[in-house]
This record gives sequence, structure tokens and C-alpha cells, in this order.
Amino acid sequence: MTRLVLAAGTTETAAIEGLSAAGTDGDLLVHTPSADAEILEYGKPVRAPVTPVSPAGCPTPAVVTRAVRERLDLPLTVVDAGLAKPTAAGTVTVGATPGRDIREEEPVPTAYGVWEAARQFGRALDEDLLLAETVPGGTTTALGVLTALGETDATGVSSSLAANPLDLKREVVAAGLDASDLDAGSCAGQPRRAVRRMGDPTAAVLGGLTVGALETDTPVTLAGGTQLLAVAALARHADADGRLSLATTSFIDADPNVDLSAAADAFELDVTVTDPGFDESHVAFERYLAGEAKEGVGMGGALAVADAAGVPMADVRDGVISTYERLLG
Repeated sequence: MTRLVLAAGTTETAAIEGLSAAGTDGDLLVHTPSADAEILEYGKPVRAPVTPVSPAGCPTPAVVTRAVRERLDLPLTVVDAGLAKPTAAGTVTVGATPGRDIREEEPVPTAYGVWEAARQFGRALDEDLLLAETVPGGTTTALGVLTALGETDATGVSSSLAANPLDLKREVVAAGLDASDLDAGSCAGQPRRAVRRMGDPTAAVLGGLTVGALETDTPVTLAGGTQLLAVAALARHADADGRLSLATTSFIDADPNVDLSAAADAFELDVTVTDPGFDESHVAFERYLAGEAKEGVGMGGALAVADAAGVPMADVRDGVISTYERLLG
């Protein structure tokens, strides 16, 4: 049995204009992770006042993961990884608080305690784990973590936007390094410090979960793109060995700003890429084909699980359409 574990959290880094496509309104952006968790659990937002869509109308990848969950027995656990707004989804608490802007000295002051609590939780789980995230601004904080670890050459960084604002992300990360009195690579071998000084709380949760699970030989698949590559880097910098997999989408694989092959070599990852076969037949697919979203909320992992279980991608696409129409009409 495979269990999907979603770390749902926030970072004030997402409020920097131009960084994230995870919402149509900056004031509603903080509700996105709470809404994503509810969509996975209930098929629609229940308490959150928003259905996450990009400014151009791209639906949250939670729509895809939910479509898979409706076709497979894929148990879900949501970890509160620093939610800024309440969610109606049941959550596991590990002491995370909302992340601050990474241009502050310590954007994740609770990183050490959260990592340890998540590690203990990971040690206690005995199912195959599919680890995922929802955190607006997360590719920028992932770049911060990778830079602090000295691993940017091995990965690159994606974006939820069609036009990746790489220059802005690098400016933000450079400001964060200055505020934390760090250089690139200063946190090599110190993963918790990298998260505390340059990351977001979902990284602390997923880093701890991954290390704890690997300590007990529990199979771990990281379901996502840039943020989950940063988690792989954190685990390896924590000296966690054992087999570690990454399941992502064809949209990440096609992103020229991400080098999956180099990351696989650097972090000893088995990589699975799944193409959902989106086309121009429905509005739910169009913005993905234009380069938006690409990943998130366990999309790549859910697609890989569906493919391995023999669920036709046509059935998944039908489910995406029905979920989209239920949510957005």
C-alpha cells in the first residue's frame, strides 16, 4: 500500500510580486495550501474560500491528484507544515509555523524542532510513502535551500509560471544570503540550518519525513519537481542513504531550467516521468501545455501510481475534467 503524505504550508516569500502563479489574488494566496488539502480530501474546498487557479486560469495540480485518488485506493495524510489559514482537512501537527520571507535572517525559526518531529513521524510509518507539497513561493525557497547547500548546479529551478522569473528568484535568494550572513554552500552538510536560514517549513517537514523513513528502510518516492529535488538534497546532506525515488511530470522533464539527469546523479535518485497526455481539448489542460503549474500537490507521483496500477491516462484525464467542472464550472 502506498500512502500520499502532503506537507501543506506557507511562506511570506510568496507575497513577493511576480514569483508565484498559485493564485489569482495575492490576498487569497495564503488560502491555497488549505484549499489544496481540502480538494484532495473532499474533492472540493470546504472551509477555504477559494479554488486555487493561476492568474491565467490554470487549475491547481490538486485537481489531477484528486482525479487519481477517485480511481485508486490512495490513502492521504496531510501534515500542517505551517498553514497560515485553517483547513477542513484533517492534519498531523509537527510544530510548524508559517514561514517568513527568506530575505529575513531566519525565515523558519522552528526548522530544527519540526525536522525532528517529522523524522519521528517518518520512522513510525510502515507503508510506501509518496511525499508531496503545496506551498506558494516554494520554488524560490527551494532555490534558497539548494544555494545554501551548494547544489544549484546539480538541479536548476522550475516555476509555476510559464515564463520563469529566474532573475527575480536569484535576487531574492541573494538578499536572503546577505540577511543570513551566508555564502553559497555555507550550509553544506547542515541541512536543518539551510532550511532555517533559507527555506520554508514544508522543506523542514519533508526533509525530516524522508530521513526518518529511510532510517527504517521504508520506500520513499518524492512526488514533485524543484521543491522535492531540494528535499532529496537535504536528505543526502543529512547522510541519509537508502533508495530514494522521484516521480514527476513530463512538464518538469521538458523544462529547460531543470536538469533531472544531473539531479538523479547528484542525489542518487531513481526518476520516473509520467506524461498525462494533456491536449487542447479542454480548458483544464490548456495552461499546462502553455508551461504553467507543471507540478505540485503530488501530481507527478499520483500519475506514476496510476500508470503503475494500469489506470489509463484517458481515465485520469476524464477525471481531471469532471473535477475541474465541479470546482470551476
